[in-house]
Amino acid sequence: MQRGRKRQDGCNLLSNMVVVKHGLIYNEVIDNHFQLESVKDDHTCNQEGNMNPNSSSHTFGSSAFVQTRDGRKLHYMSRGTGELTVVFESGMGASRSNWGLVAPAIAEHARAVVYDRAGAGRSDVDSAPRSLERIAGDLGELLTALGQGPFILVGHSWGGPIVRAAAAAHLSRLRGIILVDPSDEHCEMYFSKLTKKSFAINGFIIPIMARTGLYKMLGSKAGSVQPDDVAADHLKEDFTVRAASTMLAEGKTFSDDMAALLEHPPALGDLEVSVISGTKPGKGEGKIRPALITAHRQTVSKLSNARWIGADQSGHMVMYTDPQVIIDEIVRMINEVSSGARTEQK
Repeated sequence: MQRGRKRQDGCNLLSNMVVVKHGLIYNEVIDNHFQLESVKDDHTCNQEGNMNPNSSSHTFGSSAFVQTRDGRKLHYMSRGTGELTVVFESGMGASRSNWGLVAPAIAEHARAVVYDRAGAGRSDVDSAPRSLERIAGDLGELLTALGQGPFILVGHSWGGPIVRAAAAAHLSRLRGIILVDPSDEHCEMYFSKLTKKSFAINGFIIPIMARTGLYKMLGSKAGSVQPDDVAADHLKEDFTVRAASTMLAEGKTFSDDMAALLEHPPALGDLEVSVISGTKPGKGEGKIRPALITAHRQTVSKLSNARWIGADQSGHMVMYTDPQVIIDEIVRMINEVSSGARTEQK
């Protein structure tokens, strides 16, 4: 009887746990959180030199590595050709393998590049603190290695602030940026005691989950809708102890970085900015979803050349549940024609 009570108490602990990932707060059953981000297993790559010709059959194209000024290797994959390059930035702690339903479609119109931030996927770990400034600097080095542009940067969740910070430093080389359900400093919930508490809980529980395989088990659903090779990479690389450590390292300065953005937002001038919000609340999103949409609209109102797009079939993981909305907006920006998506221009 006592054993059963202990087991029930353990389940209740998980049920009430607050987990933060991708810069989004969830206050529901932990299983519901992890079902939002996920999925499958295997792929190899040549870390010698730049392009790996044997990977050209991969959905994302060929693998390559960029070396940062301090000697770290950042892995990226590229498919498609054209004067314009679209670079995808994933959410907190996530590798390139979130874009399997979007990047291949964009490769038909431009060069599409997905990459792994330091410590994610096949990129080297960074021993320095993973602040927003540091991460955006790495993205800037990748852009320099990719050429003069022009570029369109697409950032999901925590990738949104990263893209904004990098864009401010490379305005002359950009065609525009697209923020997909981004972390937004105008969301007051990010500054609550709950957020700080949830990051503290993450620091304790996520490494345990990664070591026991629970991290992978609970994260093996949503991303399985992607092409098999992308889903396999995702499962193999995104739920390891190393991946968990990377997510925690990126989350360590989240609150401070959000506060800094509120005080000093990146200066984007007349750069074209599209903000895509998931408008369909998922489990555990009853409070955060409306708060984020309000924050996104506020950000759009403060920019000189911005528009808001609603992804009505999606919560946070728009690239899995409403990929066509993202594709249409990128293609519209490439071609400078209306995509027909439901938009509001300020």
